[in-house]
Amino acid sequence: MIYLDWAASAIPYTDEIETAYREATAVFANPSAQHRFGKEARETLEKARSRCAAVLGVPAETLYFTSGASESNSLVLLSLLTRPVTGSLVISNIEHPSVREQASVLEHCGWTVLTAPSGKNGCVTPDAVLQTLREDTMLVAIMGVNNEIGSIQPIRDIAQALKTHTAGKRPIHFHVDMVQSIGKLPVAELGLADVHSASMSAHKIGGPRGIGLLYLKQPVISGIRGGSQERNIRPGTENLAGACALARCLEKTYTDFQQKFERAGELSRFLFEALSQIPECSIIPAARVPAPPVPNETNCAYAFSPWIIQVSFANVPAEIMTRCLSDREIFVSAGSACSSKKKVRPILAALSVSPEIAQNAIRISIGHSTEKSDLEQFISAVEEIIKDFN
Repeated sequence: MIYLDWAASAIPYTDEIETAYREATAVFANPSAQHRFGKEARETLEKARSRCAAVLGVPAETLYFTSGASESNSLVLLSLLTRPVTGSLVISNIEHPSVREQASVLEHCGWTVLTAPSGKNGCVTPDAVLQTLREDTMLVAIMGVNNEIGSIQPIRDIAQALKTHTAGKRPIHFHVDMVQSIGKLPVAELGLADVHSASMSAHKIGGPRGIGLLYLKQPVISGIRGGSQERNIRPGTENLAGACALARCLEKTYTDFQQKFERAGELSRFLFEALSQIPECSIIPAARVPAPPVPNETNCAYAFSPWIIQVSFANVPAEIMTRCLSDREIFVSAGSACSSKKKVRPILAALSVSPEIAQNAIRISIGHSTEKSDLEQFISAVEEIIKDFN
């Protein structure tokens, strides 16, 4: 089995998850209960929060456990509905559905949704954001790393531009979907210290499904009410086992991270060069080059995640390519898992990718256990499928 769909869900760190489950079930009481068992469960939860905070380099009180990044994104965007007046918000044209669809909800409720263009290289520049703002803009949401094409956004530069723009005026809340950033970029490159909020999901880094984090530099007024759990931001009994697993998997992910990151860069360059030798293959976006995957404030076209690459093969629809590869026990995806049932690929359309290329596009995403031999077998299988199909 060759798994190349890590951007959808990573192969789990089984030992860490099983250890976390045993840790959580040993203190099975409700963390909100006032008796001794409840207090022990609370202590375990707060220990998990502190461990996550230590890895990310943020105060523990700024982290909130959620069911995943989609909920984290929703909590921030829908908090706008608690404001006494409507205004506008800015999102990019390459956002994940969990941001894009919540923006549509806000639009239905009277908010104006403005779209900052990314350009054909998949990069949203600070100037693009500033030119999209209005006087009544209250929130900007730009993802850290695009989940389909891997373009890395200059988050810290955008944050600085917004700070300068609003100097002496009401600040604009800057939210970042960091699902494909956490565990894929060095902590220093995430830009957490520069943003107001960020979302993360455990199953993207080898943790279990159904648990995530919301980073809030300052609390927001949640549009979801219930109990007082997670300091009134996210009501509901906490997923203690998930929180413990997330902490352990986050620590595991960032252990020897520089070595993992450099290795991913080597594999990415090999894959890029091998694909470039296939006449029927188009790299998406065309601006992508096999350069070091480090954000570059002067030329975003060269800033791409080494973990994700999107390609299209002439005359072979993505559905057929993914099925033929699956028959060979090689697993890739036709875009984002959250958009897999949609015929239109919004992100590719935003990049002005032609319908012919878009319908054939597949996403290859690697992880910490991917081997060069896996990629060699993938390339060989693709060549066979292209030959058979044509």
